[in-house]
Amino acid sequence: MKRAIYLQSDAKAAFWFLLPSMVGFVTFIALPVIGSLFLSLTEWNFLTGFDGIKFVGLQNFKTLLSFKDLWFTDSMRHSLLYTVVQVPLNLVLGLFVAVLIDRYVYGKKLFKVTVFIPYISSIVASAVVWMVVFQPSYGPVNNLLCAIGIENPPRWFVDAVWAFPTIILFQLWLGLGYTVIVFMSGLKSIPAELYETATTDGASELQKFFKITVPMISPTTFFLATMGIISSFKVFDSISVITGGGPGRATTVIAFYIYREAFKYYRMGTANAAAWIMFVIIFIVTMVQLKQQSKWVNYD
Repeated sequence: MKRAIYLQSDAKAAFWFLLPSMVGFVTFIALPVIGSLFLSLTEWNFLTGFDGIKFVGLQNFKTLLSFKDLWFTDSMRHSLLYTVVQVPLNLVLGLFVAVLIDRYVYGKKLFKVTVFIPYISSIVASAVVWMVVFQPSYGPVNNLLCAIGIENPPRWFVDAVWAFPTIILFQLWLGLGYTVIVFMSGLKSIPAELYETATTDGASELQKFFKITVPMISPTTFFLATMGIISSFKVFDSISVITGGGPGRATTVIAFYIYREAFKYYRMGTANAAAWIMFVIIFIVTMVQLKQQSKWVNYD
């Protein structure tokens, strides 16, 4: 009898402790997700109020997936290109810098703080600094290029050819610090005895890197790759501040397309349909990664 009373009391206590989180989940996650799915099946300008909602079924998805909307087509292409280029570069450069700092640099804490500063800095402030540095006419980068004899340096953010690569470079600089810090934490888990044994056997530094470091750091690499791919489809702030998706459609990505459709042209149905397409892509890529995880991640 007493045990039943105690269990009932524990259940009530657990319920009241979980209630704030449950309310928050329902209010800020579950209901918005359901609302977004409903709006993706409608045609609605929210300025007209709820009376203006018109149910159109899967028409928004059919229109987007027909790729007749050049803004959506270019947004998808740029998002995929950004993922394919930026994520591997971030991993390779991050691991290289992490190994460099961990093994060959004195004053590691200072260097760790230095590379981490861009990640914790305001994206808007960092974007403004890069806009000034890469300003075509009087920016220090182009002044330096002119000084060493390059007559027509790139126009960077205002050039349709160079704008997107420069955005990728900016995002790489912005997120490198986080990658380096996580990789350095992973390097601490590798037993020093492995390197000592390899040194005794006459292994070179390059052999130790590819035969010991890379396999042993693979769980960290998998985590960073997964999070990097998810984040790459959500890049928005820097593009909104620096280029506004331009010049033309040169730097528009899927997250910026969703914002543009929803808050510039008030096409909430199209915006939410695009958001769900982005979700499905991220979900499929993540599931594929998890499926392939055991083939290249070493947990020994």
